[in-house]
Order: sequence, then structure tokens, then C-alpha cells
Amino acid sequence: MTLALEAIARLIRSTAQAEIVPRFRALTADDIREKRPGDLVTVADVEAERALIRGLEALAPGSVALGEEGVFADPSRLDLMAGNAPVWIIDPVDGTGNFAKGKPGFAVIVAYVERGTTVAGWIYDPLAGVMAAAVLGGGAWSDGRRLRVAADAAPEAMTGSAYGRTPSGDRSAQALTQSGRFGSVNNRGCSGLEYLELAFGQAHFTLHSRSLPWDHAAGMLIVTEAGGVASFLDGSPYDPRLLDRKPLAAATSEAWQLVHEIVTRPAAG
Repeated sequence: MTLALEAIARLIRSTAQAEIVPRFRALTADDIREKRPGDLVTVADVEAERALIRGLEALAPGSVALGEEGVFADPSRLDLMAGNAPVWIIDPVDGTGNFAKGKPGFAVIVAYVERGTTVAGWIYDPLAGVMAAAVLGGGAWSDGRRLRVAADAAPEAMTGSAYGRTPSGDRSAQALTQSGRFGSVNNRGCSGLEYLELAFGQAHFTLHSRSLPWDHAAGMLIVTEAGGVASFLDGSPYDPRLLDRKPLAAATSEAWQLVHEIVTRPAAG
């Protein structure tokens, strides 16, 4: 299927401007609820997802859409990933925790998947007006500029983000920081923006504790198409249908290996 790439980008931008940006720092208590303890959803998430589903399915007849909020309401929708129809994977507001608190640090993420392969992906930062997009085999782009990850850097100059815990029980971010082998670890609470930093050459790695496809399918493709390295932490290829593994993306294979070495180190004794 030939995708109308510019039309998709326009849909993402227009949806963000209509459903998300006007609600930033304007939410009432009734506009926010907990899906589960510590996991928030807002009216912006719900309305943006509805608009994106309508628009994306119309742009690609025969496709189906899988949104984060729809899956929470009906987990069986994940079965769409096992079907033959192309699947849109949508995170309408990645970084809802930041958004709900009125803090910058959220993004819209859309991926297009065919039989378990991410064919295209978009990440949009609506406050900065910055979008990165990639098509499998076609590179990663932003406003006509081809994106490239950062060049080789000394470990002490590397920065990135890391979530989850190591085999010893330490937080991965803490283990990387205390190793003394990295410049800094800065968790933004928004995987979309962390992938953008990698693709724009502003960071060197990002490690996550869960492989929910709406968080990672687009970003893993964009980083790879920008020249980076992206797979599961166990070394297996990234697959958006697998939900129980840790995705690790990095600017270089050396950065990937160094992060892997530290966060997989067995517990002492």
C-alpha cells in the first residue's frame, strides 16, 4: 500500500493543534482520571485518539487502528497485531503525566505496521512544532532535512535516558550514572521526545522497561533510519508484537554495547 505521507503528517499536526495544544494547562479535574494507580489519561488523549483513528483509517482503506486508550478499554484489540491487515499504532499523547501536570514534555506518536514490520513512523512535538518521520529503507527526515544520529563520542560525553531495573535491583538510570562511564542520564517521561533527541543527534541512548508498541514502534524505526542501532536488550530484533522485552536504541553500536554491559551486569554474589 502506498502511504500518503504528507497527508498523514498534516493529520497528526492538525489533530494536535485541535485536540491537544488548546487543552495544555487548561485541563479541569474532570478532564483527568487514573486508568490505574499512577497512570493518567486526559480528555486530550481520548479525543486525539478518536480523531487520528478516523483520519488514518480513511487515508489507508483496509487498515485498522490500535490506540493506547482503546487497548486499555479492550485489551483484546492487541489481537489486531496478529492479523493480515495493516495496523496503525497510535499514542495520542505520549507523556500524559507531564501533560496532565502542565509540564512540557509530550508528543504524538504514530506507526504503520505490516505483518509485524514497522513500515513507517512519525513523532511530533506539538509545543516545538517539530516532527520526525521515517519510512523503512527511506531514511529519517524532518522538514526536508535528513536526520543523522550523533557521531562516535567518548563514553563520558554520552547522554541519554534509561528506565527499569538491573538484575541487581538497582534502577537502570542509577546504575548508568554510578558507573561513572556516562555524562548524564535524563529521563523525560516521554519516550517520543527521547527518540527525537537520538534521531537529531542530541542524545546517545534510550532504554525502556516495557515494549508497548505505541511507545516504541515509530521511534525504533526512526532511530534506525537515522543511522542508529535499535533492538531488544537481549539482542533480538525489535518486533512491535512483543510486549515483554526491553527496547534499547543507541546512536552507535559502541554506545549500545556499553549500556547493555552495565544494565545487564549480574547481581553480586
